[in-house]
Amino acid sequence: MKIKLATFSLILSSALFMSQNTHANEKPFAIAIHGGAGTISKANLTPELRQAYKDKLKEAVDKGSKVLEQGGDSLVAVQTAINVLENSPLFNAGVGSVYTYDGGHELDASIMDGKTMNAGAVAGVRHIANPIDLALAVMNKSEHVMLSGAGAEEFALTQGFKLVPNSHFDSDARYQQLLDARQKLQAAEKSDQIAGIEMKDLDYKFGTVGAVALDKNGNLAAGTSTGGMTAKRFGRIGDSPVIGAGTYAENGVCAVSATGHGEFFIRYQVAGDICAKVKYQQKSIIQAADEVIDQRLITAGGSGGVIAVDHRGNIATPFNTEGMYRATRSNGEPAQVMIWQDQ
Repeated sequence: MKIKLATFSLILSSALFMSQNTHANEKPFAIAIHGGAGTISKANLTPELRQAYKDKLKEAVDKGSKVLEQGGDSLVAVQTAINVLENSPLFNAGVGSVYTYDGGHELDASIMDGKTMNAGAVAGVRHIANPIDLALAVMNKSEHVMLSGAGAEEFALTQGFKLVPNSHFDSDARYQQLLDARQKLQAAEKSDQIAGIEMKDLDYKFGTVGAVALDKNGNLAAGTSTGGMTAKRFGRIGDSPVIGAGTYAENGVCAVSATGHGEFFIRYQVAGDICAKVKYQQKSIIQAADEVIDQRLITAGGSGGVIAVDHRGNIATPFNTEGMYRATRSNGEPAQVMIWQDQ
């Protein structure tokens, strides 16, 4: 009996060692998504709406994570997750896009492959249901990085995209936001202050969406999609389609997608700056992202946040606004979905 018990213990120990060793040898994979940062008041977000946001964020991160878990590419995971958010009216991207000052919709998006350092972006498109798909096509099917407006849509037709009417993006809630923003802008223009400077003090619904991912092959990718800023004029383009500002990915370093007041993210090359701190200063992704978002950017007056993942699967999601819709998943673990700092 003692021999049999000893043999059983040895087998159990060996099995446990093999299990632990196999788990240790598994290649990490991770994904993080965001649905925008800004003035997200707990008082104004009903329990039903709060749950709706969390459900959609979970759906997006779960679908992206499933791609990774099955050994899929990080680019596919990023595109898959962003498509879910673009197709939801809850977020300022795709069907949920905000209105321009003139009452239309102009959408931007970008995507970057950390393996090849290739990237694709579109800006000011008006008839593309899922701009992240067109950004990926620009990356894979053209010699360019960024296409804009009618030219981007002409390229889309050559790639088999079907154009949708601009009214495809209409919604009553977003139109009311436009009316409110117009009123604030007009009041600011009548004052002694310059409206362009005061724009950052208005509630412009920074609802950009984005995703970053690390696949089992160690490839990093990042993507961002947005309807832009409510009541934007003159063909304004923010940071979302700008590589190094709103989107950046480099294998062995990190992948970043940003959301917030785009003018500041462009000026301070936020996404690229975070990765540079990781690459050249050997800082952790959490420290690098915090230094840029909660120190450098906030000192400059810029509001917003980022999602970031490094080459080991570590994730950072800092923001300096009241809230940021976000969700993360790593190595098959359950999704973490949050809106504010504490929940």
